[in-house]
Amino acid sequence: MTPPPTAAVAATGTVAPAESSPDATAVRAPRPAAGGEPMLDEAVKGRGEQVALFAFITVPFAAVLAAVPVAWGRGLGWLDVVVALTMYVISGLGITVGFHRYFTHGSFTANRALRIALAVAGSLAIEGPVVRWVADHRRHHAFSDREGDPHSPWRYGETVPALIRGLWHAHSGWLFDRELTNPRKYTPDLLRDRDVAAVSRAFPAFVAVSMLLPPLLGGLVSWSWQGALSAFFWGSLVRVALLHHVTWSINSICHALGKRPFNSRDRSGNVWWLAVASFGESWHNLHHADPTCARHGVLPGQVDISARVIWAFERLGWATHVRWPRAERLAARRA
Repeated sequence: MTPPPTAAVAATGTVAPAESSPDATAVRAPRPAAGGEPMLDEAVKGRGEQVALFAFITVPFAAVLAAVPVAWGRGLGWLDVVVALTMYVISGLGITVGFHRYFTHGSFTANRALRIALAVAGSLAIEGPVVRWVADHRRHHAFSDREGDPHSPWRYGETVPALIRGLWHAHSGWLFDRELTNPRKYTPDLLRDRDVAAVSRAFPAFVAVSMLLPPLLGGLVSWSWQGALSAFFWGSLVRVALLHHVTWSINSICHALGKRPFNSRDRSGNVWWLAVASFGESWHNLHHADPTCARHGVLPGQVDISARVIWAFERLGWATHVRWPRAERLAARRA
């Protein structure tokens, strides 16, 4: 039987960061068994979930394709911009600061209110329940760009046709894999946290809130059905699609392109033109070289909005024990 993760669990319910290797992460999952595949839960995605997943990928993407002609025809107003941008920032930072840097890697310690708020905000991105998101990402770090990685673009080889197929798989194809990552193996700390587990179970309700809140705000402010429909188009459909594809681009593009100033055990690279839209996540090379670091953009000129938000939380006293980059650790990881 495979032993449980060896990382210590902090009193807050997050996994204490590990510093034993350049590729350390919050949970060091065991290597795959003889067949090469990591241990999976016996649960699989049902047909209904697969259909819903397909709808949440294709319908918002269709809205993005329609966005340019709609905007050209003056179908984009100031209210739509405010609602869409606000929802993008809240849900996007919920993913980058919450699901990723806090829940997955333990880059800082959050008080209870902030922990719950980050779990809720990340759920509004409609990228899956927090427990499942974190389990998938911890498994990604355990086998990054090797057999067992759920979304490596190098899955099928290094030829051009293989890479094209791999990029599709890494970007969104992997979401349709039926097997689910075992949460008991990769997220035992989150399963023991009653608040986080409750938010994770309530994910369908947060999907409804994420999709219905923009039209509600648009309708109330404009006091019209037209305002509600416009806010739904921009604040729900277009916003969700853009955030999804920015997030998925970190899995695909940032593991195939970009500069690699730091040593890591995979092909993670820095893609500068994704930095603002991803709130700093596309400085991906340092992240894989030092996963528990709270700041990913550590070199001059590398904008990292998520790190600035964590800094603000620290100043407010909501976040403590922040793992800021240290000069000696960075020097040890320089390529």
